[in-house]
Amino acid sequence: MRLLILGGTQFAGRAVAAAALARGWDVTVFHRGRHAAPEGAAVRIGDRTAEGGLAALAEGTWDVVVDTWSGAPSAVRDTARLLAGRAGRYVYISSCSVYVWPPAAGYDESTATVPSSPDAGDVPYAEAKRGGELAVSAAFGDTRSLLVRSGLILGPWENIGRLPWWLGRIARGGDVLAPGPRETPLQYVDVRDLAEWTLDAAEAGRSGPYNLVSAPGHTTMGELLDTCAEVTGSSARLRWTPAETVLAAGVEPWTDLPIWIPPTQEGYGALHGVGVERALAAGLRCRPVADTVRDTWEWFVSLGGAAPQRPDRARVGLAPEVEERLLKGM
Repeated sequence: MRLLILGGTQFAGRAVAAAALARGWDVTVFHRGRHAAPEGAAVRIGDRTAEGGLAALAEGTWDVVVDTWSGAPSAVRDTARLLAGRAGRYVYISSCSVYVWPPAAGYDESTATVPSSPDAGDVPYAEAKRGGELAVSAAFGDTRSLLVRSGLILGPWENIGRLPWWLGRIARGGDVLAPGPRETPLQYVDVRDLAEWTLDAAEAGRSGPYNLVSAPGHTTMGELLDTCAEVTGSSARLRWTPAETVLAAGVEPWTDLPIWIPPTQEGYGALHGVGVERALAAGLRCRPVADTVRDTWEWFVSLGGAAPQRPDRARVGLAPEVEERLLKGM
């Protein structure tokens, strides 16, 4: 298979590139040259936001295009139009954020999406992803477009900082604020499982939208943090704290304490209650949480404990002084 990846040097794009190269596919990576491309991939340099920035893609044919873009939909529109006659299928890595917020737990691909346009410029994340979907469908048609609506993505190469923050904090040891309830179910997809499913689906000629994340309750907050302690070899003491106490202290779920959101809060079902029956029926398989945590830790250590950070995303994690104050008050 001849694969063109728009991006391909960080997180989801890199995982797709690595998985395709491991299969022996012919991989071309189009990116801005800010990060090294995976070894074995052909490279084309360009900036799709600049005038003439797609010149490097003026020639070439591919069986599959994978696009991870999360900026202006108009950039997806221009690229998809350019490639429509020279690529067999266009896969857009989208997000469950495209649904009108907050969708009820169990929502599927038929749930209402936010209004957007393929011609939009810089817009909020949800509108950007939905506009990108519309741009792909307009250029490739419904039967040649695959929309991968991912949920929470974890694993090696993460450049948001969610799991790396927990690993780093627990590795430092001492008392660690652990937000309850301990048995809170979590839902996420390992980036490598996302990559493998995406390639399988593209090769099989699948089309349309798919919510892509594990089945609800794939793990729990307790299992996740216990596993972090185990793989880091830390003697940290997890101090499980009621959600009400955490929230009363002004701590923000999802950002101050990554991954976590209390089950009683609006939005929990949208983040950890995604309906994924369609993806599971199409072959999605998710590795155990221990594999995701262990491999992310090994990657994190290989970088000296300094994971990459996307410049367009705020850093996550609880300030040490806030954690200390909460722990002292318990």
